[in-house]
Amino acid sequence: MPNWDSFATFYQEATQAPTNRRQELVETLLHERPEWPWVEPGHATFIYVGMGAKNVALNLDTIKADPPFAPMTNLPGTTLWYVTGEFADDDLLDYLLAVDDPLTPLATEKDIVGRISRHWRVDPLNPLRMMTAQMNVSVLRMRDARPFPNWQTLGAVPRGTVYEHPINSAQLRFTDHKLWVYTPPDYTADGQTNYPLLIFQDGQWCVGPLQLPQIADTLIKHGRMQPAIIAMTESGDQKERIKTYVSNDKHYLFLLLELLPFLQTQYRIDSTQIGLGGVAVGAIAAAHAVLKNPAVFSSLALISPPLGQGIAQNQLREYTGRFEKGTVLPKRIFQSVGRYEARSRFYLPALALSHSFRQRADIAYQFVEIGSGHGLVGFRSILPEALAWICPGEDKNG
Repeated sequence: MPNWDSFATFYQEATQAPTNRRQELVETLLHERPEWPWVEPGHATFIYVGMGAKNVALNLDTIKADPPFAPMTNLPGTTLWYVTGEFADDDLLDYLLAVDDPLTPLATEKDIVGRISRHWRVDPLNPLRMMTAQMNVSVLRMRDARPFPNWQTLGAVPRGTVYEHPINSAQLRFTDHKLWVYTPPDYTADGQTNYPLLIFQDGQWCVGPLQLPQIADTLIKHGRMQPAIIAMTESGDQKERIKTYVSNDKHYLFLLLELLPFLQTQYRIDSTQIGLGGVAVGAIAAAHAVLKNPAVFSSLALISPPLGQGIAQNQLREYTGRFEKGTVLPKRIFQSVGRYEARSRFYLPALALSHSFRQRADIAYQFVEIGSGHGLVGFRSILPEALAWICPGEDKNG
């Protein structure tokens, strides 16, 4: 039977104990509870255990400060540092621990990469992580948050195949970008069945940290998603993504005149079921294409599109009006936004667009607000619902 039913009860006992006994209580706590943070209704406690630290902080981008840190407190006489924060019960947030960080504003930091490398780290006591080529982060999952499994490790799931192709574009003037194409488990090159096609932007994220093919495998197995072909196109760096994706007719022509013909010659595609999707400005690229030619695209997934204040704001603010004026829209539309995304760029414009979509009787529409910020953790958590909505399987109710 555990000694403590909450961190508060542990803390009360530890502070009342003689200083020379407190480290022993810390060791007992870690033996009883080897995985952290300690999630309780409405709040969570994070800890760091290590000798010699001068300061420790919780690095969480929902903290409105520079740097976005919540300082941890050392339990005197021990190697334990702790902080408790309040959270909504459906929050799913990424975080890091900052150890011996200089605590100076990031806005004035001349070597942010070096600072991160030296002082910021994943939580060694939390196995729940998002792994990327650039940075690994720990994940706080509150009790009612969306599941966040490692979809690659789920057993007894028939796996589809991901093929990699080089692709060139005269429209966008690039050569040898990568195109990844997922085919579902039952797909054969010489079969007779044609499959729905979903096209997602930022393919390097889709086949990497977002685990889109593995999510599709699981949804297909459980009848939540119709077996489909998914094409995932590589994007450039952040600067190129804005230029390429925001209201760019050449990107639309790349999709229509270059990508689609290639896919139709290589794979068995049902041309009456073609969907587009993306995250962040990748969702804007999808929106622009369906608004240019809604007759071609039957479904649309908009995951955290920027629709307001910020880079390219004049063009982005036009999208709600463009959708309102559209006489024909895709038959199925999914939209999501994170509660902690920037209010003027993401959250409030998303609510306005949602209100507009809800007035339409000619589309099947779903809007979801998630307890996350603007990042890959939130994007991955909502992808199962997005895929199940825009390409529903036989078990539409799960």
